[in-house]
Amino acid sequence: MRKTMMTLAETSLLEDPDCRVEPIDAPVRERGGARDVIVAIPADFRLASGKKLNQPNIVGRLHGRAGAPVVVVAGGISAGRFVHRTETNGLGWWSGAVSVRGPIDLSRYQVLAVDFAPGAEFLDTPVTITTQDQARLLGLVLNHLKIERVSAFVGCSYGGMVALAFAELYPDWAEQLIVVSAAHRAHPQATAWRGIQRRILQFAVDAGRPEEGVALARELAMTTYRTAEEFNDRFETTAPDSVGGAYPICEYLTARGEAYRTHTTPARWLSMSDSLDRHSVTPENITTPVTLIGFTSDRLVPIDDIRELAARLPTLWRFVEAPSLFGHDAFLKEDAFVGDILRTAFKDIKA
Repeated sequence: MRKTMMTLAETSLLEDPDCRVEPIDAPVRERGGARDVIVAIPADFRLASGKKLNQPNIVGRLHGRAGAPVVVVAGGISAGRFVHRTETNGLGWWSGAVSVRGPIDLSRYQVLAVDFAPGAEFLDTPVTITTQDQARLLGLVLNHLKIERVSAFVGCSYGGMVALAFAELYPDWAEQLIVVSAAHRAHPQATAWRGIQRRILQFAVDAGRPEEGVALARELAMTTYRTAEEFNDRFETTAPDSVGGAYPICEYLTARGEAYRTHTTPARWLSMSDSLDRHSVTPENITTPVTLIGFTSDRLVPIDDIRELAARLPTLWRFVEAPSLFGHDAFLKEDAFVGDILRTAFKDIKA
């Protein structure tokens, strides 16, 4: 495979899509040409920890043209099976990339996305789950749908970790990977930030204030998703009238935390946050052709980790890195930049 490396400038400045997950009310529900796929988890399925996953099903959703080549799309830990805004009344988390005539064109491809386990509705206490476990659960959905090969697996952030784990476990199931803002391991600095979030959340749970814990953990998480440069551009440093008052940036973070407090449960947050930090694959074992996209301002997934991954992959197809004002959130906000790379990666797929 030919290896290329490019550096491109930042582009679009769109706001984050919503990442809510709609409850399931039927085994298969049609809407706007998309349908849910609910697959029973076998009774003998065990996580890497040896424990049983305490939920009956894994839930996916097929978007796009029936019978077209299948593209798997996976996002961050708050993302799920709703990727396209139009057919989900605004719930799609990556409509900047997945749409009719978009970079991942729903008139040319079928897009499969799944809700990561564990589902909050089945979870009383945190569960130890790995990116390899998520890959195996995705495999259950693909087997159920009798999909022997997917044309591409596009993974961003945690979804990129799952894509790498999937390719290591199943080298022949995907024709190519496009991995955005993810590497072969969790960086210790990112683990440190997430560890503090988990301790804040656990402290709040022990105090009987779980929703406040989710909100505070989210506030801290927001400071790691973005850059100092963006915060400097957006917020003044005007001090409040007295001690204890809110500075402008604190008002923003409080609002983001409040908006998220009922989005998930503490047990699911703890499970998914820990799963990020358990992620580990051996790049030399991944033989699927890979396109890598990284951002030089990303503090959660430092560009040096993605450069190391690129150097160690035996079938690297393309590695593109770029600056961005948005840090780790650039994969959600740099639509034009990421879209151009996706179109290039998809140009040889026969629809």
